[in-house]
Amino acid sequence: MSSTLFKKVDYSLGKLIQDIAIGSLGLPDIQRPFVWPNAKVRDLFDSMYKGYPVGYFLFWETGADGIGSKVIGAETKQKAASLLIVDGQQRLTSLYAVVHKVAVLRDNVEHEFIRISFNPLKGEFVVPDAATDKQAEFIPDISEVFLKDTYETISDYLSRLRLARDVSKDEEHLIAKAIGRLAGLTNYPFVALELTQSANEEQVADVFVRINSEGKKLNQSDFILTLMSVFWDQGRTDLEHFSIGTRKPIQGNGASPFNPIFQPEPDQLLRVNVGVAFRRGRLEHVYSILRGKDLRTGEFSSARREAQFAELKEAQGRVLNLTHWADFLNVVRAAGYRHLRYVSSEGALIFAYQLYLIGRTEFGVEPFALKQTVARWLFMSLLTGRYTSSPESRYETDLKLLPDGNDPVAFVKALQGVELATLTDDYWAKTLPLELSTSASRGPSLFAYYAALVLCDAKALFSKGKVADLLDPPAIGNKKPLERHHLFPKRYLHKIGTTQLRDTNQIANYALVEWDDNIAISDIPPKDYWPKYASRFSDVELKEMMHWHGLLEGWQEMSYQEFLVARRPLIAKVIRQGYEKLTGTGGA
Repeated sequence: MSSTLFKKVDYSLGKLIQDIAIGSLGLPDIQRPFVWPNAKVRDLFDSMYKGYPVGYFLFWETGADGIGSKVIGAETKQKAASLLIVDGQQRLTSLYAVVHKVAVLRDNVEHEFIRISFNPLKGEFVVPDAATDKQAEFIPDISEVFLKDTYETISDYLSRLRLARDVSKDEEHLIAKAIGRLAGLTNYPFVALELTQSANEEQVADVFVRINSEGKKLNQSDFILTLMSVFWDQGRTDLEHFSIGTRKPIQGNGASPFNPIFQPEPDQLLRVNVGVAFRRGRLEHVYSILRGKDLRTGEFSSARREAQFAELKEAQGRVLNLTHWADFLNVVRAAGYRHLRYVSSEGALIFAYQLYLIGRTEFGVEPFALKQTVARWLFMSLLTGRYTSSPESRYETDLKLLPDGNDPVAFVKALQGVELATLTDDYWAKTLPLELSTSASRGPSLFAYYAALVLCDAKALFSKGKVADLLDPPAIGNKKPLERHHLFPKRYLHKIGTTQLRDTNQIANYALVEWDDNIAISDIPPKDYWPKYASRFSDVELKEMMHWHGLLEGWQEMSYQEFLVARRPLIAKVIRQGYEKLTGTGGA
């Protein structure tokens, strides 16, 4: 019989909680956004209380014993993690948070305690609300049962209940038995399958997928973040805090990564780190590199691991530098993109930030030239959807385009050469109009059109307000300042027999108008509403407005399909003018 990659180990809940508390069992997710709702935590405790099985855990030996100060979680941990949780993180996070009364981080980046109430008379667990909080029959928070002496808990509960009503001897017995049973859940038995240190990351991922078909598949970034938890926990913590900071403004007027344009997850920031540190787009081998593996011989070395982590740390210092970050966000704005809702691919932002950092900190490209170069690249990559399919492969390929040495002129030329080869005359005249023949509400060409209107200082349709100002207003009420208007209103199209969304929601049927105009037009046919709104403007103003919004003379009298075919090349022309604004070759 062949040897297995795992062994079976029995645990009690109390032992698991103790190992997490001292640090020998790594639970990195305790400070990451926790996604289980309280109702699911309630059901977990209910099942355990009834003696039902609640699944097993999958751990992985890391061989991290003796690392010394390299720990998971709080700096007060006594040991380095020798086991990492591969499967069951959310269950253990729930159990640890309730038993130790530890606040967890929610998706809204707020810390809160998981509070579950318990009715000993009925053996019932509930997610508490205002009604249950007023009922003396409920223990408001079961965490207190695990933190206090059981006899004291029973005594306090009975005292509180007697203030509300009489309690019989039978009820006293039932209450004592139920609270004792709840407190005894620390002896609840669990089974863990522990993968040995000889298992590599591919094998661990395969095991995880095979036994957890409905779970979240581990990817390479998960492994690297977990490895960071063991060997450089502060680095992982910094990534997570930076990520949270992009979404939530800090109190006061201090520097902050908060912004509406790019709010990366920790794994996305990790990708920027890896690209800057190792010029790698694929994470496939980075995990092994960070473990200290020689990819040629397959041997591991702690010295090599420390050297590779030193490179990652140095790169992360550049990635999380708030001056670099703020400057890069201005580059994104300079490319015409003012809000994340109008960015079709965050992968393009990831790579653009890599380019910016490499160009600034390694090639020493002059700031003005760097910002223009990266803005052009970002516009091109977003327009063409360069990183929407197989992004890792594209990252790897594009990083190899960067020249050896540190010649800033060669850096700029390498990127501009790709642009010229991608955005040919045929692309503008044939490919782009064809790509505009879609109803995709988040299509890259649609958002590139919005960016071009920003770059060209164009005004919204029927408006004196500039698209840039209306897309990026000082305040937003119940209505967005700009809305997508169907030039041929949807309800009008329904009346004439065009009912499919793929037809009514064509990109070429959209225009940006202020919300009150959009409401007023409603289902009026274009031949009826156009004269009224066109009369707001002088002939010169009207001609300019029609140009930026891709409207040709007499468009309102055309059939719908004729209009779509005629407008697509005009939109493509405006997008090209926006790009030429960035290159300095035209676009006026």
